[in-house]
Amino acid sequence: MSYRFALIGAAGYVAPRHFKAIKETGNQLVAILDKSDSVGIIDSYFPEASLFLEAERFDRHLYRLSKDSEEKGVQFVSVCSPNYLHDAHIRLALRNNANAICEKPLVLNPWNIDGLFDIERDTGKKVFHILQLRHHPSVIELNKMVQNNPIETKYDIDLTYITGRGKWYTYSWKSDIEKAGGITTNIGSHFLDMLIHIFGNVQQCNIHLSTPTVAAGYLELEKARVRWFLSIDAQYIPKEIKDTGKTTYRSILINNEAFEFSDGFTDLHTLSYQKIIQNEGFTLQDAYPYVNLCHQIRTQKPEIHLGEQHPFLSVHSII
Repeated sequence: MSYRFALIGAAGYVAPRHFKAIKETGNQLVAILDKSDSVGIIDSYFPEASLFLEAERFDRHLYRLSKDSEEKGVQFVSVCSPNYLHDAHIRLALRNNANAICEKPLVLNPWNIDGLFDIERDTGKKVFHILQLRHHPSVIELNKMVQNNPIETKYDIDLTYITGRGKWYTYSWKSDIEKAGGITTNIGSHFLDMLIHIFGNVQQCNIHLSTPTVAAGYLELEKARVRWFLSIDAQYIPKEIKDTGKTTYRSILINNEAFEFSDGFTDLHTLSYQKIIQNEGFTLQDAYPYVNLCHQIRTQKPEIHLGEQHPFLSVHSII
């Protein structure tokens, strides 16, 4: 069965992954919304899709389609808009008799999820969430290993993720904590979700550093102790990596052994869509733990606890 999709945030960075996933799952994209008209990439996927530059006209279009006939209506709306608009755009989808598929972070505050539970109940439609790392083969294997390990000793984990961003970042909505949720939410939420998914609920959260470009802290999970470091400043990328011309560094050490998951990201959005179409996608309930943790990190006052800090804090003399 083929479904009809609409998409919000068509000019954004992540939208092409959704275009590709919709096409590869044999579905049709009929309408897109973005305040920018720089969406020529759509020609490579769905050149017949209607473009709307105003949310009100897009909303009206979806409403008319749903009223014309069930065949013309949209069954899914993919939400790829800026973080602070996800909540409103999910509501727009459900009000128009469509399910929503939302990129990370689902919302910025945990109480926003409560409201989405209400609108799910009122409309009978569902909110699905893209948490593609949970589908990564290496992550699945790690999860199996941890769940099958009867040893009660906690794992020691160092998470490091640095993805260099240029000057444009400081001028965009991504640098506004009220709109993006801060660096931890913006670039770290997938990793935090993955850790909670595998190693259990948060028992302790200490924040060591929180700036617009760098964040670091310590997490105690049910089955792990985690030192984490996130940054959009390429200066923190190890020299041997930087010398290769790379502007991204991703590392997870588990008991001092590297957990390798650099490959295998290409088709994870398509796999996510396949699961969602089969009604096996991730839901609001899946999002709550990491959304709550990101909010806690964003609002908690940084304070150093000796012995907990990530090695990069000392190496780079940040503190």
